[in-house]
Amino acid sequence: MRHILVLIALLFLPAGLAAQEASRPVTVLVGIDGFRPDYLDRGITPHLSALAAQGAAGPMRPSFPTKTFPNHYALVTGKRPDRNGIVGNSMIDPRRPGVMFSLGNAAQALDPFWWNEAEPVWITAEKAGLRSATMFWPGSEVAIQEMHPSDWLRFDQNVTNVQRVNTLLDWLRRPPDIRPAFATIYFDTVDTQGHRFGPDSAEVNAAIAEVDARIGDLVAGAARLGAAVNWVIVADHGMRQTDEARVIQLDTLIDRASYIAVETGPYAAIEPAAGTDNRVAEALLKPHEHMTCARKEDLPARLHYGANPRVAAIICLAEPGWTILSGPSLYPVTGGAHGYDNADPEMLAVFIASGPAFAEGARLPVFDNVAVAALLRAVLGLPEDAQADGRLADLKAALRP
Repeated sequence: MRHILVLIALLFLPAGLAAQEASRPVTVLVGIDGFRPDYLDRGITPHLSALAAQGAAGPMRPSFPTKTFPNHYALVTGKRPDRNGIVGNSMIDPRRPGVMFSLGNAAQALDPFWWNEAEPVWITAEKAGLRSATMFWPGSEVAIQEMHPSDWLRFDQNVTNVQRVNTLLDWLRRPPDIRPAFATIYFDTVDTQGHRFGPDSAEVNAAIAEVDARIGDLVAGAARLGAAVNWVIVADHGMRQTDEARVIQLDTLIDRASYIAVETGPYAAIEPAAGTDNRVAEALLKPHEHMTCARKEDLPARLHYGANPRVAAIICLAEPGWTILSGPSLYPVTGGAHGYDNADPEMLAVFIASGPAFAEGARLPVFDNVAVAALLRAVLGLPEDAQADGRLADLKAALRP
């Protein structure tokens, strides 16, 4: 009945006003996990390269740690992991002893407790009366502040990229009253192949080309629908080659019973076990080949990391290309990885913005990814968050004058 009433109301609107409502641009945030900006230079991304040429583009510095969940949340909240609460793909909180948040623990990953320290743009949009729809964006499955996007889907890796594109196009096909003003879509295959085979592999190139083709389908499909779209295309981090000859084994430095390895890999988050006194600190807080360890309060200020109580007591950062392990790895240390220092150029992430709101041919210097949320807010007509780490001024050049 509501839809019928809306259609009747539209019939009585002045023709120009109805057309304006129907053609109001939709802002679509496209996340391509693990997509480095230099992937655009391989000659296999005609659609992404065209969008970059038509709009604004540049390399984006991820937040530390250069992991998936912390950076996806930084992109939509404008706050770095230390302030958005998602300080790692795995983390602990002193308020929940004996419990660990991890990607494989749905009971924790879907618990609002972990996500409520910051407000993502879809919640801001919903509060302002703008409908939002999210396709697999990390955090969008969770009832943050007891709210969801108007439309959202729980992540399922078995849903193909073609199906993801068709779902978003179905959202754009809706009548104005239930069409989203803001939507997201997420592609994970470039990251998956990067981990398995490395960033310079034929498999990664195939994944890059396939995602580029799907984005081409998305842009062409929106054009056929007559939908005006502001496309914002981002990655969460880059990817660096690793190998099993470059491994730092924590078991050779300290007995495993003395610590909890909250996270390992390019960086390690280490929490001393109860009753271990200073054993862990004495073993780790001294010079090591290919690894630097520090108490969280002593981390370099440029990382903006260590103040949140969810950050483990000791953070060890591997030299680029090296891997920190605690015992045998579940998977071969081959292929690629991310999580390194965010100053590492191979951790840089892609940024492209194309559409009615964006400048044509703007080439941006490296900027921090927390500015993206401010850009999204500006395009959606939402006020800038004065408490955010990212500022619109950092991306002002991406907007059409």
